[in-house]
Amino acid sequence: MREFQYAGVPHHIRLHVMNLSFEVLQVLDAIDRTGTFTSAAETLHKVPSSLSYLVQKLESDLDVKLFDRSGRRAVLTHAGRVVVEEGRRLLEAAEDLECKAKRIQHGWESELRVAVDEIIPFDLLWDHVDAFYKLKLDTRLHLSKEVLGGSWDALLTRRADLVVGAAGEPPAIPNLVAKPIGTLRHVFVVAPHHPLASMPGPLTQDVVSQHRAVAICDTSRKLAPRTIAIGVNQEVMTVPTLEAKLAAQIKGLAAGTIPECLAVEPLSRGELVQKEVIGMRDVTQFYLAWRGDETGKALRWWVDALNRPDLIDDVAQQRMVTG
Repeated sequence: MREFQYAGVPHHIRLHVMNLSFEVLQVLDAIDRTGTFTSAAETLHKVPSSLSYLVQKLESDLDVKLFDRSGRRAVLTHAGRVVVEEGRRLLEAAEDLECKAKRIQHGWESELRVAVDEIIPFDLLWDHVDAFYKLKLDTRLHLSKEVLGGSWDALLTRRADLVVGAAGEPPAIPNLVAKPIGTLRHVFVVAPHHPLASMPGPLTQDVVSQHRAVAICDTSRKLAPRTIAIGVNQEVMTVPTLEAKLAAQIKGLAAGTIPECLAVEPLSRGELVQKEVIGMRDVTQFYLAWRGDETGKALRWWVDALNRPDLIDDVAQQRMVTG
């Protein structure tokens, strides 16, 4: 029987795993993430009173206060933080064990979660989806969008089994397999009426950082968010999609980099002006990535279908056609 022991936690606290249910660990996690019992109840599709009961009973059983309820938000005490963080590790381990057991038993996964980077148009995947469904399996396919470091984060936090188009240098993830699928060139563009448009080039990053930038919101939850070509202390407007970022730049609301394949048409129409920026990174490497120790038959099928070093070339062509 394992005990949780941390420096700074009262010595009498011994949280035995057998006294903690996964249900109450999920409740504590949800309250911490959402900040209130009411929001956590909505997330878990429960009533707030049931959450309060579970937490109060646990506090009574352990003889320790887990939350400070004096303010509008439920704030974890130090002991509560210990329980939540260890509880998350237990929940992740349990989910991992369940997934592995199902894959060993059936070979074909009961569910396959594919996270697609914002740059990848879904039109590039529909033929593969159609071919996969023609296999007539019981595997449920779940497709999601991620932005910047969010694709790597999706693998790390196990909300995805496969990521398509993960951008930039791979982080340290256990058993990670990352296959290069191509590169995209980025260009720095502004509207013709933007102050930077009339400045003689090449521009320095110090000059650029004096003007508002527009960035896509990184969807990372655990990894540190990534940004592209954003200066220190630069004013930043955050938007949810590449299309919104491009529109903001065409409107002259902000400056920034954009994949060249998206900028081709606006540049040809005179809606944008390309500027050279000294020291700006202009090429991004993309990857197809998954965990090598969790490769079921469905995952292998998708890896075989998408593992091409020139896949991003198709992305660029698709983006130039559809915008």
